[in-house]
Amino acid sequence: MTVRSSRDAVADGKALLEVRDLKVHFPTPDGLVKAVDGVNFKIHRGETLGVVGESGSGKSVTFLTVMGLITSKGARLEGEVIFKGRDLLKLPVEEMRHIRGKEMGMVFQDPMTSLHPMYRVGYQIAEAVLAHEAAGKKAAWKLAIDMLGRVGIPKPEEAARRYPHEFSGGMRQRAMIAMSLVLNPDLLIADEPTTALDVTVQAQILDLIDRLKTEFNAAVAIVTHDLGVVAEHCERIHVMYAGKIVETGMSRDLFYRGRHPYTWGLLQSIPRLDAGETQRLLPIKGLPPSLIFVPPGCAFHPRCPYVMDVCRTEVPTMPPTDGRHAAACHLSPEEQERIFVAKVLQQT
Repeated sequence: MTVRSSRDAVADGKALLEVRDLKVHFPTPDGLVKAVDGVNFKIHRGETLGVVGESGSGKSVTFLTVMGLITSKGARLEGEVIFKGRDLLKLPVEEMRHIRGKEMGMVFQDPMTSLHPMYRVGYQIAEAVLAHEAAGKKAAWKLAIDMLGRVGIPKPEEAARRYPHEFSGGMRQRAMIAMSLVLNPDLLIADEPTTALDVTVQAQILDLIDRLKTEFNAAVAIVTHDLGVVAEHCERIHVMYAGKIVETGMSRDLFYRGRHPYTWGLLQSIPRLDAGETQRLLPIKGLPPSLIFVPPGCAFHPRCPYVMDVCRTEVPTMPPTDGRHAAACHLSPEEQERIFVAKVLQQT
């Protein structure tokens, strides 16, 4: 697995997107679901940010909120989502609808459910153009065909007239990327873009996103549970657990100097090609906590092999990062380094 070097990262300047203390809570009959609970991060133009964590960690909800797609009327949103100087959480619905699609695009997990089964693929891409640009139907259709060709779909004129069920999984994902990029957005969010795709197609899709990011000079956020994806394609990584970011840093920092026990667990659970036939995978013991009944103190402490008394009572804080490597953990930096070198690096 090749880890993206921190030298490839974009210099820290004015952020394209800055999320400040974002909280997304959903009232339910069983209690308050704290899906996102105080998240802070930045994305710069030309940068690829990776967000990793288990299912239920708050990754997708965070970026659905950024896109203005949290539709539950009872949802409680707090914090700020500053995009190009505007707080998206305070914008009227119509203005947000204009930004979504034109200035921000999103590739969803399952393209089969994201594409309308009753409309031709080309029409659905052209519809996005007609909704945001003063273009005629012929011009929009031509742009849709051109975009299908740019994402690597063969015979784009024929493909534009097909329905989603006539596409393979990889082609549907390419069509979704074409739809997301047809208006040249500044930010592309890819939510599990390689789910249910075979390894060869996964590599093609991720290479395509890399190429188009450079071509369009966009920022990209990849939401995934696959550490291999973020190692290869992301400059900066955020690790999320129970609605919070527990570690952040450049790719090389997390893979070679990880600081949080949850990150260590994720790294140790990666299958190794050089492992013996009898060597077992090392899963993280236990299950992610309920977001209604989050454990007191550090949310990871019931699963952490290095738990201390303080972990059960005090919530660890994320130190000021200023773009640098940091983790929300009660272990001292010296203890973190000692454990990582002694146990984690030997097993990864």
